[in-house]
Amino acid sequence: MRNLKERLLNKKAKIGIVGLGYVGLPLSIAFCKKNYKVTGIELDIDRVNSLKKGKSYIEDVDSQQLRKFIKEGILDVSSDYKVVKTQDVIIICVPTPLSKTKEPDISYIISSINSIAENIHKSQLIILESTTYPGTTKEEILPLLESSGLRLDRDFYLAFSPERVDPGNKDYPLISIPKILGAVSKKSLALAATLYTQVFDKVIKVSSSDVAEMAKLLENTFRSVNIGLINEITIMCDKLGIDVWG
Repeated sequence: MRNLKERLLNKKAKIGIVGLGYVGLPLSIAFCKKNYKVTGIELDIDRVNSLKKGKSYIEDVDSQQLRKFIKEGILDVSSDYKVVKTQDVIIICVPTPLSKTKEPDISYIISSINSIAENIHKSQLIILESTTYPGTTKEEILPLLESSGLRLDRDFYLAFSPERVDPGNKDYPLISIPKILGAVSKKSLALAATLYTQVFDKVIKVSSSDVAEMAKLLENTFRSVNIGLINEITIMCDKLGIDVWG
């Protein structure tokens, strides 16, 4: 643990980010800006080819800056999970859509974890950022990682930090949004906090990965309820001949 912490603090740790969408790609750039070497893992070959040419498909990522990091070797992109073997940290940013029955589909998470488990090595920090239900990190991911024969805190560390991205909002860039962080052990929490405090302006540590997962669901629910409320009020105002904007 001590050696990994020193590598995190000295910017010597290699960061692998799984999923280069609206969460993973801006996060990759944020780490590059802080002088960490980053390898993005993306299964969409069109995205991989675009990034290797220095062409961004995400609004919040500038193509010129992307090309600079690619050219300087600070950022690399691969579609092969074998690169996990060379990384000190793996951050998972894959999508979690709702199924037809409106239940969370964590198949992308499980698939990525299975691929990581095949390539995991000792003294590695694994962090999930994908939105999911409370208990996923501890009850689903931990057993899959330990199926590799490695053990939590002895061989690897595991945390959850929900993505809190507001795409296209230049007033609140990624690093200025407080980072909520929970973990399945104290050692995992300490290491993940060491990493994120190098990049984000504020890191809020909570008591467990379950709490961090619940915090994200609360935020999403609060937003949805408020959007639904204002939509209903807008319909009411329209029928009453009132300008909802005042």
